[in-house]
Amino acid sequence: MSNQAPSLQTMLAELISTLSVSSVTPDFDHSNRPLVDLLAVWLESAGFSVEILEIPGHPDKRNLLATLGTGPGGLVLAGHTDTVPFDAPLWRYDPLKLTEADGRYYGLGTADMKSFLALAIEAARGLSGADLTRPLIILATADEESAMHGARALANAGRPLGRYAVIGEPTGLKPVRLHKGVMGESIRLVGRSGHASDPSLGNNALEGMHEAISAILAWREELKQAHHHPAFDIPYPTLNLGHIHGGDNPNRICGDCELHLDLRPLPGLAAEDLRGELARRVAEVGERRGLAWSVEPLFMAIPPAETPADSAIVRASEKLTGHAAGAVNFGTEAPFFNQLGMETLVLGPGDIAQAHQPDEYLLLERIAPTLSILKSLIRQFCMSQPVSGS
Repeated sequence: MSNQAPSLQTMLAELISTLSVSSVTPDFDHSNRPLVDLLAVWLESAGFSVEILEIPGHPDKRNLLATLGTGPGGLVLAGHTDTVPFDAPLWRYDPLKLTEADGRYYGLGTADMKSFLALAIEAARGLSGADLTRPLIILATADEESAMHGARALANAGRPLGRYAVIGEPTGLKPVRLHKGVMGESIRLVGRSGHASDPSLGNNALEGMHEAISAILAWREELKQAHHHPAFDIPYPTLNLGHIHGGDNPNRICGDCELHLDLRPLPGLAAEDLRGELARRVAEVGERRGLAWSVEPLFMAIPPAETPADSAIVRASEKLTGHAAGAVNFGTEAPFFNQLGMETLVLGPGDIAQAHQPDEYLLLERIAPTLSILKSLIRQFCMSQPVSGS
């Protein structure tokens, strides 16, 4: 076995060519084990102590935890191993082959976010445990793009990992210290169908949903007025009505109607409180109209995340990038890492505009600055004297 990881380009090519799609639709979902095994070989060759961690309830998925050095504290460089599904005919280039063109690396996962895992390994090239005063940990998780099973399993296990963490999601090398949460909710009203010629023969669930929507939109305005966070470009919680279906034929009274919505809470707002208030407002409509009702999550909510502006990892990233740490509206694994006591930053070389679409790419010009930033963070948090607060 080689005593070091392969070249950066080789690692990138092999990561991109290893299928690891995760999806809530079983037909599209794949195991991430082949990719985890690749990473394990490379990291063991580089001198890391590697653990492959099972994820309860998901036998074909794994997390990987690779540690260089010993002791408490230290730095975690984290990335998820999975990608979203893809439409190959819409790509100019093979999505499962690393292709260099136009000053870019094209391929599924180049921006979001397999490349970061290779860059983290490259940034640690040549280091040994003896070089470190605190550990460097490279973490690769499963299913971030579907249900975040990997990060949730780590949080549920409660095992301390490090003092600080950097998640390499696509931020254009601009640090992000907070993001909104993500909730998906299903609202269902059930009435009674009947012949459309006589309204008294049924109880129209679609008309009830019309009233429920009015109540939900009024609540949306209340949320907007009551909650404000100036760090966000959209400084209030957002609520989007995304999908509705009811009934089966125009000449039948609609007996069943379902609405799906997306809710993005600010830090400080809890999913269970928001779902409870949503249910209360739906219940008022349902009970007044004699309709059975339910409010259920479409998936386990992703909590909002916020790392203090004065955190050492935030200050270090701002100095290294020249950008103030900001906020984004999409979710990450940060809240689960924060639950483990880590102060977590999101910082990666890709751009969110390239994620989840054909011809995903990473700019070649981002590689050198990313490596420089990661090496500097390793020096500061794993090799220097302990930073303030650690």
